[in-house]
Amino acid sequence: MKKNILITGGLGLLGKPLVKFLSLKNYKIFVLDKSKNEKRNKLIKKNVASFVYGNFKNKNLIKKIIKKNKINIIFHTGAVTQVLEGLKNPYETYENNIMGTVNILECIREIDKSILFIYSSSDKAYGEVKNRNYLEDDNLSSIYPYDLSKTCSDLICQSYFKVYNLNIAIVRCGNLFGPGDFNLNRLIPETIISLINNKRIRIRSSGKLVRDYIYVDDAVNAYYLIMKALQKHKNKKLLIYNVGSKYNLSVIQMVNLLLKLMNKKHLKPIIMNKSKQEINFQKLNDRKIKKDLGWKQKISLNNGLYKTIDWYKQNKFFFKK
Repeated sequence: MKKNILITGGLGLLGKPLVKFLSLKNYKIFVLDKSKNEKRNKLIKKNVASFVYGNFKNKNLIKKIIKKNKINIIFHTGAVTQVLEGLKNPYETYENNIMGTVNILECIREIDKSILFIYSSSDKAYGEVKNRNYLEDDNLSSIYPYDLSKTCSDLICQSYFKVYNLNIAIVRCGNLFGPGDFNLNRLIPETIISLINNKRIRIRSSGKLVRDYIYVDDAVNAYYLIMKALQKHKNKKLLIYNVGSKYNLSVIQMVNLLLKLMNKKHLKPIIMNKSKQEINFQKLNDRKIKKDLGWKQKISLNNGLYKTIDWYKQNKFFFKK
């Protein structure tokens, strides 16, 4: 019998394609999201059994959704997702990302400990590790607010497995990109929108920050494989997987690539060099998920970027001021 799945942040960059992918597999999908934008909601409306407007800070709401819809699996992809937002509003970031995660875990512990919980952590949870790639068993030691919110939530998930024997998987992805990202503070959508409007992109950092870039559909496939593995292992094993990329670029390299792909090389970026409180180099070692689950990256960087550029060109009406 197919399961009932709750996806928090179901209108986010990861949430939307995850909703669509799982609905095509005939799972019954329930979404919790704080967006009231009807145009955005329509993007997944046909794929969900129920859409609930709200925030996972509201524990009673989560409890009601789980009980009413007999939820079997929860993908917690919702969060305050921006480094800059974390720096400006640390309290809001901690309240959403840490206490929101605790609320869901507590609901599982109180209602039904057989529920599977897949937590969307981040490479940011590791903090700064010099001169090598992140491994799943590395210590988590971040310091900046957004990064630390992921570190804390990640460790809390590990605690709920060890202390309360919950069924938990933790997924640490690199920088996701793809169609339908409405967070225009992220490098790729911000750059694409600027170039569509024939404006030069302002790079807040030095441009030298290095990140893994992974197309969101590849990440969705990883999440699905991890869910299937968690169904198999249940509470016998805590699953933690890096989902990395063979495409590891600096900010300026990514911007220059977009300039090339969009034939906008004349729109030279402006380096502002203002963003100092970020990790300099991030690269995930993802051998474990490849070995254990057979996951592999299928979408090339250029193909993923072309798909993303096309989406923004076709959906400009979303971003008109």
